Amino acid sequence: MEYIYAALLLHKAGKAVKEENIKAVLTAAGIAVDESRVKALVAALEGINIDEALSKAAAAPVAVAAPAAAGPAAAAPAAAEAPSAEEKKDEEESGMAGLGALFG
Repeated sequence: MEYIYAALLLHKAGKAVKEENIKAVLTAAGIAVDESRVKALVAALEGINIDEALSKAAAAPVAVAAPAAAGPAAAAPAAAEAPSAEEKKDEEESGMAGLGALFG
């Protein structure tokens, strides 16, 4: 998470989100820098409009967990709430899908 925070801090400050700057922020915070994670983050953010991604994330509805119910009939409403193929495609095209790999 600290890598993402460093990138967001740099973006908010109007600085370039590049490897050297992320390393500097992390080092200043006393965090041991993992070069591969920095490179992966910079690569994942390449070509991404961070402001647009943040506005989409802020506007995204929060999923509420449904209470557990007995029987197979309870599974039907949960299946209806699953994201459609088009929504999944939009997530993948946004470029943010690759960020999940940083926290594997």
